[in-house]
Amino acid sequence: MHFPEGATCSPNKRIMSSIGPEQVGTSDWRRFEWTVLREELEATRKLARQLGLWTIVGSVHQLTPPHRPHNSLYVISDRGEVVTRYDERMLSNTKILFMYTPGSTPVTFEVDGVRFGCALGMESHFPEIFIEYERLAVDCVLFSTTGGSSNDLAFAAETQGHAASNRYWISFSVLARRGLTAPSGIVGPGGQWVAQCAADGAPSIAVVDINDDPGDLARSWRRTARGGIYEPHLADNDQRSRRRDMF
Repeated sequence: MHFPEGATCSPNKRIMSSIGPEQVGTSDWRRFEWTVLREELEATRKLARQLGLWTIVGSVHQLTPPHRPHNSLYVISDRGEVVTRYDERMLSNTKILFMYTPGSTPVTFEVDGVRFGCALGMESHFPEIFIEYERLAVDCVLFSTTGGSSNDLAFAAETQGHAASNRYWISFSVLARRGLTAPSGIVGPGGQWVAQCAADGAPSIAVVDINDDPGDLARSWRRTARGGIYEPHLADNDQRSRRRDMF
């Protein structure tokens, strides 16, 4: 079960601002109800165990003061265990200046032989995040975001592009909204939506069977092409190759 960024909490920058809400300033995390959040996370962990569901949920992860928290995804197993946590690395201007501590590493985990990676927030804008996960041999990237009316459409289009260029699955989890937005859904390795949630903003769930095809020639060729196979075939000494001012 893959939830969006901030599924448990997504504190607004103005509410958290130490000089707000009229102005955005350094966040005062002493205002945050950490005890309540941990109660909700514990309830989620117990439900995951009760229902036998692997659960990926967006949250805020407290660090030791005076460090700001991470913006994170918790990965909870079907046994109710916190297996790992992904921290958003490519933060927005507001997040890095006023709100969060950036993460520093990609995170992968496996469920029944399927290898997953995690991405968060605005990281769809950074193809290097998704290329890195291809190198780590993931079968599916779980991308969670709160989005926004304009961002949803861009994030959704980028998600299709990343899936197609890297030849893996991507789960796109965004808050349900009405209006001209892109709903949550799952993109296949060919870059097409395999399943999507309701487009009218109603709460809904999209479900797919992820089939990892080890014989995917397109993905293996991309790896080969990035490995320097073209260098022996270059014509560096050919004048007609070097000259760019002639027909």
